[in-house]
Amino acid sequence: MICPKCTHEQPDGQDLCGRCGVIFAKVRPAPQRPEAEKNISPNAAASGLAALLWECLFAVPAEENRLLVAGRFCLWLVLAVWGFRFMTTPITGEHFNHSFMHLVNLPFHEAGHLFFSPFGRFLQVLGGTLGQWLIPLVVTLAFLVRTDRFAASVGLWWLGQSFMDIAPYMDDARAGQLMLLGGVTGSEVADYHDWEIILTRLGWMQYDHLIARISFGCGLVLMLAALLWGGWVLYRQKGTGIPGRS
Repeated sequence: MICPKCTHEQPDGQDLCGRCGVIFAKVRPAPQRPEAEKNISPNAAASGLAALLWECLFAVPAEENRLLVAGRFCLWLVLAVWGFRFMTTPITGEHFNHSFMHLVNLPFHEAGHLFFSPFGRFLQVLGGTLGQWLIPLVVTLAFLVRTDRFAASVGLWWLGQSFMDIAPYMDDARAGQLMLLGGVTGSEVADYHDWEIILTRLGWMQYDHLIARISFGCGLVLMLAALLWGGWVLYRQKGTGIPGRS
C-alpha cells in the first residue's frame, strides 16, 4: 500500500507508515472529482447556462387556452401601440404627466418617499424614483417565478415606461417649470423638486438633460425588449392552443 501522506510504498496491512509514522486510519485521501465532472468543458457549461436562461424566459406550457392566447395578443397590440406613443413623445412634452400610466406610477413614487424616509433626507427624496422603478421590477420577477412569461413581459414594459415617465422630471431640474403634485412648480417652492435636490446634492445639476435622456433611453430599450419578449412567447404559445378551459 502507499502512504497517503508521504507516498511511501510498503506491505499491505500496516497501521502506521514506516517512513513518516502517520496512522492510516486518521488520514483520508483527498476526494476525487467524478470523471464526468472533470470532462465538462467551458463550452458545455455555457450551453447549459444558455439552455437554463431560455427555459426561464421562453418556455411555454404544452397546452394553452386559445381564448387566453388571443386575449394576450390583443393586450400585446395595445401595449405595442401605446408604447410607440411613449417612444416617440419628446421628453419635454406634457404627454407623460397627463397619461394614465403617470397616475399608476404616482402612488408608488410617493410610497417610495415614505419607505426610504428612515434612511436620511437624500434617500427619502431619491426613494420616490426608486419606488416607481422597484414595483414594476418586483412584478416582473414575481411573474417569472410563477413561470408566467407573458405577464412578466408586461411587467418589464411597465418598468420601461416608468423609466420614461421620470425622464421629464429629471429634465426639469434646472428649469423648475414642470407642474408638480400640489399644483406648484419647482421654481415656486424651494426644496420641493426631487431631482433639483438630488442633482444639487451630487453636484450634477449641469447634467440634468443628459441624465433625463439616459433614463428615457433605458426605458425605450426595456420597452422594446418587453415587446419582443412578449411577442416571441405569444408566437410559441400559438402552436399550443387548445379549446376549453385553461
